This record gives sequence, structure tokens and C-alpha cells, in this order.
Amino acid sequence: MQYQVYNVTNLIKNGTNTVGAILGNGWYRGIIGFSNNINVYGKDIALLLQINITYSDGSTGNVISDGSWKSSTGEIRYDEIYNGETDDARHEKAGWTIPGYDDRNWSDVTVADYSKDVLLATQNEPVKKHETFKPVRIFKTPAGESVIDFGQNLVGWVQVKVKGNEGDTITISHAEVLDKEGNFYTANLRHAKAQDTYILKGKEEETFEPHFTWHGFRFIKVQGYAGQLKPENFTAVALYSDMQPTGNFSTSNALINQLQHNIQWGQKGNFLDVPTDCPQRDERLGWTGDAQVFSRTATFNMNVNNFFAKWLKDVAADQLNGAVPFVVPNVLGPNAVASAGWADVATIIPWNMYLAYGDRKILEDQYSSMKGWVEYIHAKSKNNLWNTGFHFGDWLFYRPGDDNDGRAAVTDKYLIAQCFYAHSTQLLINAAKVLGKEDDVATYSSLLQKIKDAFIKEYMTPSGRLVSGTQTAYVLALNFDMLPESLRTQAAARLADNVKSYDNHLTTGFLGTPYLCHVLTRFGYDSIAYKLLLQQTYPSWLYPVKMGATTIWERWDGIKPDSTFETPGMNSFNHYSYGAIGDWMYRSMAGIDTYEDGPGYKHIKIKPHIGGNFTNVSASLETYYGIVANSWNIENNSLIMDVEIPVNTTATVFIPAKNINSVTENGVALNSAKDLKVAEPADGYIVVNIGSGKYHFVVKEHE
Repeated sequence: MQYQVYNVTNLIKNGTNTVGAILGNGWYRGIIGFSNNINVYGKDIALLLQINITYSDGSTGNVISDGSWKSSTGEIRYDEIYNGETDDARHEKAGWTIPGYDDRNWSDVTVADYSKDVLLATQNEPVKKHETFKPVRIFKTPAGESVIDFGQNLVGWVQVKVKGNEGDTITISHAEVLDKEGNFYTANLRHAKAQDTYILKGKEEETFEPHFTWHGFRFIKVQGYAGQLKPENFTAVALYSDMQPTGNFSTSNALINQLQHNIQWGQKGNFLDVPTDCPQRDERLGWTGDAQVFSRTATFNMNVNNFFAKWLKDVAADQLNGAVPFVVPNVLGPNAVASAGWADVATIIPWNMYLAYGDRKILEDQYSSMKGWVEYIHAKSKNNLWNTGFHFGDWLFYRPGDDNDGRAAVTDKYLIAQCFYAHSTQLLINAAKVLGKEDDVATYSSLLQKIKDAFIKEYMTPSGRLVSGTQTAYVLALNFDMLPESLRTQAAARLADNVKSYDNHLTTGFLGTPYLCHVLTRFGYDSIAYKLLLQQTYPSWLYPVKMGATTIWERWDGIKPDSTFETPGMNSFNHYSYGAIGDWMYRSMAGIDTYEDGPGYKHIKIKPHIGGNFTNVSASLETYYGIVANSWNIENNSLIMDVEIPVNTTATVFIPAKNINSVTENGVALNSAKDLKVAEPADGYIVVNIGSGKYHFVVKEHE
């Protein structure tokens, strides 16, 4: 458990001072998880507080929470994460934070003695208020309800200004979408009431906002408000962990720019101290699969180093004999563990954070967790095949409604498991190399070969056809190098043919989608990757954008073309997993990447993939060394690349050109340019090695 530290020096006044705290339920004893689980960690709430004082003469003292404290209740009458908060201003203890307050009627506190062994200083950023939104529309629905649209699906709460009579009650309900008829829609919230209730003390204007809850919403329904709803009286406030924004990405395509916006807001809405799956319904759990598929994308938008470093320690703390739970913190119980692609969070995120930030400490801290997970799979495997246990598989993959030939059929879950077994083992080997654990490198390298041999024997025909002919099967097999090199080209062709056979639509779910475009690009199918990215009909990334989404949806067709909804039992409109396409947008479209021999952008790779009829793609990323940026523009048959490399780093730049004589840098022929070294051409690129600085490359008569 983390404790929070604050500098309160500027709050101290000469004379008498007062310190107090308000306690709420939260995850600890509130409702969390399914089936209205309550008191998961305990029944009581408590305060542990200490003020350390250094006096001007150098002496020290402290104030602690002890038996001299008193407690009472105030205006907050009810609070739950899912259900919302009830504030009754008539119960406000006016002046309770001011010295001299009469607390004679307050109760004595009970002093408890709990172990301090689980306490540690805060490691990740606190949740804070960020952007605010004013209403973009105030209207009556066909059902006659008063509704406010803030224009953005966000996570947080609404500040309300109101003037009325004592006892007047205002209820604020929250929703992400309106239904087909334009009415307020909350069925997808399941059991979460997502309502805040305010009871007025009357006379003067009053301002309300919750304290111990949050909501995922774009729309609010207002009940009990006296008078006309006015924009100046309602402000939506976004809440998320106070992570530094680091990346920018923009293109000449407005729909792709909106997709990038949606990816970022999916991250903001679900990075509240833990990476939650969704922020609106009766769930909001730290699903491990969602976090791992999005983790590399997350590193571009914001600095998530501390955020994930802390949460990964929670992952390790919740491992059961090496098995990683479905959700962390694990509120689902000891049997909700070890699903392929979910539990592999233990290896995937540490390695992604190492690549993004170059800090080997995260590998040191998580190595035993990484190894424990691989050893768990090893113990559950027979003849090096992991074909036991429960697995979610390629969750929420596209199910064709009128096609029964099996091309998009559910991918064999044990085939998926074997791929992730290999991947986690490879990442463990990678970490062992970085940490100098040569014995483990040898042990797990041998195991990895056996895992891949078992995969080939069980799931592949001699000609290279997989037992599951799905996009996800080929994507995972190719991305994790499960096939012999001699059979990879034909497998990639099968993948490309599958995509084309669906008129350039994807059929992948949570586990296949993040790697789909990466694999196509790796094997020379840039044009198909771009067609997938730019596809506007379901299923595709741009279909929700065309339907008005401002965040990433949980399902490809959360809202169907006829404006009806997918099943309300699982239909979140703020679910970042499919936003993992951002990783391909940043690393392949804009071409900004880091090499494993210089992680954290110590050795930078700039390799843009031109296509999709884009005339401009621009991206920048604030690394620990400074800004790395690349933009490319196509103007008058010329390709212009502007590259920025921070100090104390080197970069290998791939310029899309076939002839070196067509390339200049800042107006100078490439062969004559100083401060760069031309390397051997590679696959349609002119390759140069450069140091820090800003570079202006122009390719004349670019095709």
C-alpha cells in the first residue's frame, strides 16, 4: 500500500493549526468486481497520518493520528465507485477545518494496530483533475428528459452550481451514448447506478462535485434542478493519473487524427492509478490482457514509466505460484488466473517499458515475476505444449454473420497459448541477457526451441498451413517467429490473402489486432496495412470514428450501422485495447522507434512507411534525452523528411528513396553532407547514420 506525501509548509499559520481528513470507501471496502462484491479487503476505514515538522532552530517534532483525534460524519452520506455519491449539504459541519471548531459532540476514535510492513512511499503519479469541458448542447430527449452533452466521452465528474430551497434534491445520471431514438442510454452500465445526488441547504448558490467516485460519460441527465439548465452552471472535469504528455501525432487525414484523439482519451479515461478495462460500468478492473496489448502505445502518448512500474509490482504481489490473475488487484479470486495473453503481462510490459525508457531497473524488479510466469506455463505443459487450462482466446474477434466457411472462425485457443508461451520465454531470455544471467539465457533458449518445435508439430502442416486459418493465427505465428524462416513468406501471403478475401477488413480480436499491421508491414504488405487502417466500414478502426466516437470502443460494432447496440452485457464505449493500432501508427507510419541495443531512444530508428495516400504524417516524442521527431510531406512529386534527434543519442534514418543522387540534406547532396554517414541501401531505403540535431531531407521525383 502506498502512502501519500505532501509539503504542507505553506498551509501552516502562526498560532493554532488544524488538520483533518475525509475518508471514503474506494476499492478497499466499497463495491468492486462482479456480483456486488463488497468489503473485499476489509470492513473498516482508517486514517494513518503523520506531520513531520522541522523548526527554525533545527529541532523537530511531529503530529500523528492517535487516540486524541475525533471523528464524525458530514455532508457525504454515501459513496461507491460504481453507484456514485450522495452529498447532503444540510449535514455540512461548517468550520470543521478551522481552529477553534467545537467538536464536543464528535466521537472518540478507535486506535488500531496494523502492520506497517506493507507501506511504501508513492511510486506513481496521483490521480488529479485535468481538462474541463463545458456543455456543447443542452436539450430535451424524445422521452422528455433534460440532458447535457459535453461533446467528449471522458472520465471524471461534473461540477454543478445551483440555487434552491433547503431539501431540494438534484440527481445527475451519467451515460456514454444516446440510443437510436436519441434517449439517454444506461443499459450498458449493468448494475452501476452512476448517479450523484445533491441535497441543498438552501438560500445561497451552492457548488457540488463528488469526492470518492468517478464516472465514464459524455452525457448527463439532470433531475430536480430548479429553473433552466445553463451552460455556465455545469462543468465536466477529467480525472486521470498525472502522467506527463509525451507524444504528438498528426496526419493529412482528419479521420486518422480523430482516431489518434480517441486513442489518447481511451488512455486518459482508463489510467486512474491502475490500467482499468473500462471506466463506466460495474467493472473498472485492472485487466491484465488489456494493459499488455496497449502498453507500447501508452508509452508514446504519456510517460507511463512510474505508472506501470508500480502496477507491475502489484502484478508480482498477486501472482499465485507464478500464475498471473486476470485482473490486478485480484478481486476475482484464486481461480481467475493464467489465461494466455492476459497473464503474459508479466513479461510483455516490463520489456516494453525497458524498450521505451531504457531503465533496466524494471527488469531487475520484475525478473522473478517474469521467470515465475514462464515456469508456471512450463509446469503446466506436457511435451512442451501448453494445451491446458482456461483461456479467453482472441477475445471479441469479428464474428461474420453470413459467412460459414471458417476463414474468420475462432482461433484455436491452445495455438494462441503456445504462441504466447514462446513469446514470454523469448522476453525472459531478453531480460536475462540485459541482466547478465547467462545460465538462464542458455536454459530458456533451449526451452524456446522446444516450444517452437512442439508448435510446428501440433499446429502446422508440412506445407506451412496452420490448423486455424484465421488472421490472428498467422499474425501471432509470424510476429513471434513460430515458423521456420523458409515458411514465413508463404504464411504472410496467406495472411494477406485472408485480409483481401474480406475486402480488406480485419477479423482479429484483442490478441491478434495489436500485431496485425506490424506483421503486414514486416513482410512487405504496407498497402494492405494502410487499407486496413483506412477502412471505414465495420469491422475497422475508423468505423467507430465515422459513428461519432470520441474514445476507443470495446467492440468493433458497439453501435451497429442501424444505430442499435451490441449486447449491453459487455459494450463499453471507452475501452483502449483496440487503440493498440497507435503503436503501428507511431512506429511505422511516422517511423519513430528505438533499437534494442540502445533502448529508451539512445539509438533511434527513423523508418517511415509511405502510403495510404497521405500527404503528411508528423510525430514527435519527448524521451529522457529530449525530443525525437519525424515528419514527412509529399509536395510536387518530392518527399520531404524533417528529422530531429536529441543530444547524447544516435539515429539510423531510412529515407524512402531508390537512388542516392535524388536525396539532399539541407540542400546538399547526400554524399557530400557532413555529420552523417551513408550506409548500404536496404529494401527501397537510403540509410544514413546521424547524431543529434535537426535534418531536412528531400527526395526529388519521389514515386
